[in-house]
Amino acid sequence: MELGRLEYLQALVTEFQVTDSPEAKQQVLANLANFAYDPRNYEYLRQLQVPDLFLDMLTEDNETLVEFAMGKDSILSASICLFL
Repeated sequence: MELGRLEYLQALVTEFQVTDSPEAKQQVLANLANFAYDPRNYEYLRQLQVPDLFLDMLTEDNETLVEFAMGKDSILSASICLFL
């Protein structure tokens, strides 16, 4: 069975929420950021509260995740696109 777009994004969000691995979190955030560049995904990402997830990374204790969220092609940049 093939997952639809919304189901796939939900699976990514769930993976992010349940993993304890900072490397896995970083990879999932990168994947979500890539989806945020496609306007077809905006409604799904808002529905899954992905912008909040991105912004929460700015207060993370893990410096690597914070730096990743603030990078040039970053989660924060993608998140801002969702608010426009």
